[in-house]
Formats: sequence, structure tokens, C-alpha cells
Amino acid sequence: MIYYVDQNTKSQGSGTKDHPFLTISAAAKVAKPGDEVLVFPGVYREYVDPQNAGTEDARITYRSVEPLKAVITGAEIVKGWKKYKGKTWVVEIDNGIFGAYNPYETRIGGDWYFWHRHPHTGCVYLNDVALYETDDLESCLKGEKDISSWEPENSIYKWYCEQKDGKTVIYANFQGKDPNKQKVEINVRRNCFFPSKTGVGYITLSGFTVNKAATTWAPPAAFQDGMIGPHWSRGWIIEDCEVSHSRCCGISLGKYLDPENDHYFTKFRVKSPTQMERDAVCRGQYHGWLRENIGSHIVRRCHIHHCEQTGIVGRMGGVFSIIEDNHIHNINNMMEVGGAEIAGIKMHAAIDVIMRRNHIHHCTMGIWCDWQAQGTILSQNFLHDNHTPAFAKRIPGTIMSQDIFVEVSHGPTIVDNNVMLSKASLRLATEGVAVVNNLICGTFQAIGEGTDEMVSGKNQPRYTPYHFPHRTEVMGFMSILHGDDRIYNNIFVQKWPIEKCPEDERPEFFDKQEAGTFIFDEYPTYEEWIASFHLDEPMSYEHRIMEKHFQHLPVWINGNVYFNGAKAWAKEENKLVVGKSFKARAEVLEKDGEYFLSTNVYEKVKDFPCGIINTDILGKAFQPDQRFENTDGSDILFSYDYYGADRGVSTIAGPFAEGKSEYSMKQ
Repeated sequence: MIYYVDQNTKSQGSGTKDHPFLTISAAAKVAKPGDEVLVFPGVYREYVDPQNAGTEDARITYRSVEPLKAVITGAEIVKGWKKYKGKTWVVEIDNGIFGAYNPYETRIGGDWYFWHRHPHTGCVYLNDVALYETDDLESCLKGEKDISSWEPENSIYKWYCEQKDGKTVIYANFQGKDPNKQKVEINVRRNCFFPSKTGVGYITLSGFTVNKAATTWAPPAAFQDGMIGPHWSRGWIIEDCEVSHSRCCGISLGKYLDPENDHYFTKFRVKSPTQMERDAVCRGQYHGWLRENIGSHIVRRCHIHHCEQTGIVGRMGGVFSIIEDNHIHNINNMMEVGGAEIAGIKMHAAIDVIMRRNHIHHCTMGIWCDWQAQGTILSQNFLHDNHTPAFAKRIPGTIMSQDIFVEVSHGPTIVDNNVMLSKASLRLATEGVAVVNNLICGTFQAIGEGTDEMVSGKNQPRYTPYHFPHRTEVMGFMSILHGDDRIYNNIFVQKWPIEKCPEDERPEFFDKQEAGTFIFDEYPTYEEWIASFHLDEPMSYEHRIMEKHFQHLPVWINGNVYFNGAKAWAKEENKLVVGKSFKARAEVLEKDGEYFLSTNVYEKVKDFPCGIINTDILGKAFQPDQRFENTDGSDILFSYDYYGADRGVSTIAGPFAEGKSEYSMKQ
């Protein structure tokens, strides 16, 4: 059955081509497995709550007839503004429009929220650009630049709200523009296309523009909403959509609402938030978190931008998914929210998740895989400018920046054929990561750090789970020993100048400045590590053996190339260190909307052949005893490059099989 929706029709029809539905919601109430909903161009100011699930063999598909011309928005146009004072106008909104959820009474915050202020989930937009909320009317009237904003030219546009006699009163500084002659909107709905109940699976959303929802802060041990999301189900496809201006998260592949563990630390404080994350994993198992029930989604070819927490978020609900060919940028650039859940893509428990061929830039963080990045593959991604701009001020509560962050996981995690150009490339507060054939122009961070808590002078280890291979069932819990990493055939460039820690910043929060693998110098080889267990001697429960269970795990580092003073691991045998007289460069160029990489490193790299890396070379991650392999359990062979081109029988270091001076980053 095909249902038709046309916002320009005169009245609600029956869904036929001649008598289409007026709203997408009308179609969402009746669509059954195998049905398709075709939506004609228009602005659909509604919350779409799909009532029925499709099946694996008979999906329900919602499709924009003309790509991106059907717009689902959480916002409403606001007219009737009155001049208040100076460049500031005022309007009163009857609270009836908000129903049970008023974004102008709801504050952003909860577990893992570190920011010094708690703005509302509501927002004001002038010609599709978000205004900055102020904490008082005086600041709104002044309309001064925000020193922390990554887009300071927009930060002079301000708004402020208060409640009065059942109405929301909004003041807005439009900097001389007349809001009654401009497109001014406020978001009034929490979600745009998001089932209100769990288990509504096998839905395709294709070709829509989705924007301006009043989403809430989405930490890992809480309900995670987004403008779009499958809400704890299986088998969604979100494709070819433009997703923007979510107050918090754009697309959520995340956690269901568990009333007994929802912002528990914020509400009760008597258990640590880390403990409640462990609880969330175990309670999730009890509530049906299995491969057969949850995850296996696809998010592809979407343009995701200008969301304030994440472009894509997901705790547990995104397992076994594929996130590919997306363009994600300008995430958390307003600096209105802050905490430990901010990135272009932020996934907890990304078990067997593939993130490939994504272009991620100008985000506070690029990709953040937190806890249980087991079987996760980060491949062929292009990441750059994921660091604070020189003109913006980092203030307390601002989260660290880097291209890729893997945190407190036991692996195996694969990072291959990526181009990473930001100041910090890889933050690995984790173990069991294979880094293969990448261009790495920033630094390693958090090697041997960032996994435990010091409380009253005592180390409190962070125990995190590992799982049976390619399943969600928990196999065990362990603290992070660090190491168990493989680093092969990469190009390291000291692209960024070495800076000193500013006087107003705490040294422990200031990133390391030198590039290269030297940061692993204290880590043993496998031969050194295994010898410490004295396997050639009779078994004994001596302390000298028991303490070795908590030492750093070994690392394998070989076949890497180093430029501009980037430093090699002291034990690396096969490497190329290019003298400082050769000035390596790697720059992003933008030409007519297309991105290119301009570099001279392959002038030296082309004469340094490397072998092809595969599963047998990488072996197994230590704690889960799982091979570095494809998500289907088959052997992985790194015979492909950034473009997917074949490398032949031997290869060169870095993400490209062919050495050139300029590369189109389009795949």
C-alpha cells in the first residue's frame, strides 16, 4: 500500500494520491509492514509518532518525494513581536501550545553535565540561525559577543525568557532586524520523528529535512532522545536526510527510559555515575538488550550539523549498526552546553558498529566511542578542525577535543585508513586498539591515563564490561590495564606547533603537544610481557606473578613513518624517520564545496614499502579474547585504502595506496 501526504492539500484526506493526508502523523497511524508513505514538499510542523513496526522482510518506508523538500520541524513561526528596548523585542506565547512539555520551563542538565549554566531546551531562530540564550534580561539587551563561541559573529543575537500568568515571555535581541518582517521561529516540540513507545522497528526515513527540536540532555544512564530515533528497536534506516538545529541531539540510537536508573546520580547522588552505567548494562540485559531485539540500524548519506550535544548519540541501542557516508559538522559550536557526552558521533557500547567514510569537522569532538567499543570499526573517515579555534576561549567545563576518542573499552577496536588532521588525533584512554594505515597529524592523548578516579588519595579503578564476541551478553568486567594496542603502517606528522600550557589552565587538563608513538616507550613488547609470568618454571601463587596481572599490556608498533620531528616508539624496528629539513605539510582545501587534501608526505613515503596487515598479524584483544576481525567474524585484510581501492601485494604507509600531492576527499 502506498499512502500520500501533501501539506498543501485543503483538508485531511484518506491517503490516496487524489485525496492525500494533510499530515505525516495521519499516515504514521495506519502504515503497516510493507507500506510506503510518500510525502510531497512542504513544511510539516508536527511530531510524527510511528505507531506500527515493519518487519525485516517488509519495512515501512517514509520517503520525501523530492529530496529534502519535505521538512519535519519542531518549531513554529512567531509573529506579533513588539519593540521592547533598543534592539530587543518581546512576545508573549500562551503555554497551551506546548502541551505537557514546555521547553521554556525545561532546563538542560543531568548526569555527566559539567557546564556552568543550564539553558532551556527551547530556542529562538532567526532565518534558520539559532540565537544565544542569556541568563538575564540585561545580557540580552547588551547583545555582546560570547568569547567561547566558535561562531562569534552569530553570538551577538540573544534571547531571554520568563514565565508570567500562564505565558512564556520571550525577549530577543535581533540586532536591528524587524522580527515581524523576518522568519522567526521557536521550537515547541521535543522530537520530530521518534516513536513514543519502544520496539517500533524496521522503519526507513528517506530524504527529509528535519530540524529545530527541543531535545533533552542525553547521558548514557538515562533516556536518550533525539529529533529522529528508533527508540530502542531494531533495523531502522535513516538515509539522505538533512538534520540540524537540535537543542541537544540530532539522531538518537540510544537508550530507553528505565525509571529506576534515569539520571540516578543527579537525582540521588548516593551511587557514582560510573556504577550506574554498569547497572544500565546489566539492567539492559534484563530488559531484552540482545542482538535479536535491538540495533542493526543504518544511518547513511545524511548531512548533520548545528546540534549542540551530538550529531548522533547512542548508548546500547546502536549495537551492530552502520554509520556511513555522513557529513557531520558544527556540533557544540555555540558552547551553550557542556559535559561528557558531546561529539559529532558519541556512542556507548558500539559493539560491532561500523563508522566509515564520514566527513566530520568543526566539532568539539569528532567520534567518541565510550565503553564497550568491542568489534567497533572506524574506517576511511575524514576528520579535521575538531579543536577549539584560536579566537575562542576554552572555559571550565569545556570537554577535550580530538578527532577520535576511545574510552575505557577492552577492544578489539579498529581504526584504519582515516585522515586525522586536528591538533589531537587519538585519545586512547582504553586498551585493545589497532591503528592501521592512517594519516595522523595530531597527537596521542590519555595513553596510560584517564580511566580511573583518585578519591581521597586512593585509586578507584573504573571496571567496564566486555562481551562474548559479536553478542551483547556480558562476559566479564575488568579495569583498564592500558596497552594491548597495535600501531602499523601509519604516517605521523608534527603538523601543529608545540604550545605551552596557559597560566589560567590546569596542566593536567592541557593536552600533550608532541606527535608520534614515543608515548608508548614504557610499554613492553609481547616477549617482555609474557616472560614476566615465568611460564618455564613450576606454577606458583607468588606475589611476583600475581602483581603482573595488573601491569601494562604489551604493544606492537611497526612500519610507521614520522615527519617534522614526530617521535617513534623506542622499540620500533621497521620505521622511517624523515629529517626535519623536509617540511611535511597536510592541508585541507575547499573548492566549490568539495574538499581536498594537499600534502607532500608521499614524496618520502612512496619509497618505504610496507606489508599488508591482517587478522593473523593483529591477533586477539586480551580481555575478551576476541580477534581483530570483521563484524561478521571473518578475517579482516587491510588490502583496501581510503577510497576502497586495492593496495596490491604490498603497500605504503598511510591511508592512500597511490602517492600523490593532492587527493579529493570525496569517496
